[in-house]
Amino acid sequence: MAATTKIAWIGRVVSTLTSLVFLMSGVMKLKGGAEVMQGMDHLGLPASLILPLAILEIACAVIYLIPKTSILGAILLTGFIGGAICAHLRVGDPYFVQIIIGMLIWLGLYLREDRLKGLIPLRSL
Repeated sequence: MAATTKIAWIGRVVSTLTSLVFLMSGVMKLKGGAEVMQGMDHLGLPASLILPLAILEIACAVIYLIPKTSILGAILLTGFIGGAICAHLRVGDPYFVQIIIGMLIWLGLYLREDRLKGLIPLRSL
């Protein structure tokens, strides 16, 4: 039982750190500034998307952090990350950081969520 509790706490830490990435990005977009505009211009995204993207990022991260809606939040964040990967691919930027963030979303959830362990059991060799 103690090992299960430690694993769940590791999952909570991973989920919290991953969520902080999205929350900080959303807050930075809400705050605005030259860096945000440069990033949007570099990706070929109009400035009119800054507010909707910020709201979407923050909302998905909050949904992910709430235990009852965490699986839905992971699905939404995965979709968001998929869009980010596509945007970076389009302009020729590296995208491995987004892939790692996507993997951490599901790792953190898997470690802390027993419902998910029932759906995706790990097999031993």
